[in-house]
Amino acid sequence: MKSVLIDSAAALILAGAAWAQNSEVGQRAENQQDRIAQGVQSGQLTAGETANLESREAAVNQEVRADRSLNGGKLTNQEKTIVNQQQNNLSGQIYNDKHNAAAQPAAKNEVNNRLENQQDRIASGIASGKLSPGQTARLEKNEAAINREVRTDRKLNGGHLTGGEKRQVNRQLNRTSGKIYRAKH
Repeated sequence: MKSVLIDSAAALILAGAAWAQNSEVGQRAENQQDRIAQGVQSGQLTAGETANLESREAAVNQEVRADRSLNGGKLTNQEKTIVNQQQNNLSGQIYNDKHNAAAQPAAKNEVNNRLENQQDRIASGIASGKLSPGQTARLEKNEAAINREVRTDRKLNGGHLTGGEKRQVNRQLNRTSGKIYRAKH
């Protein structure tokens, strides 16, 4: 009877350890997604920084999926160590990007208001889990390209956008808005 209880207890401990192993990796990824979403929402992360972080997060997630598929749904100790190091590096990068001088520009006109609105929609998609890191990275790269174009056009026109440039940017923002909607639904 004692050996049955000891064996049962050992099995429960091992099952709990396996569950913790899988959930620890997933929980860290979830926490990092929450930190990125908060940074986007607060304006601490620019679209370019967010795209970079989300690309790195997507690569780690893809590696974990591949490793698990090769090992019957589990990570080996060596793989856990590697993933932990990658998540530590990503965590440090999130911190550095959130605390550097770069910030999403404050909304002061229609174009900036739309860009801010789309950043908020992306942030809510990250926070709710409706957007994967890969989807978010693609959306943020698109946002970063629009931001660069607006910045360049403004530099060339004394800080303002011409009517044609505003129409072009609004068309790009409409396409991006549709992409955000489709990615979230």
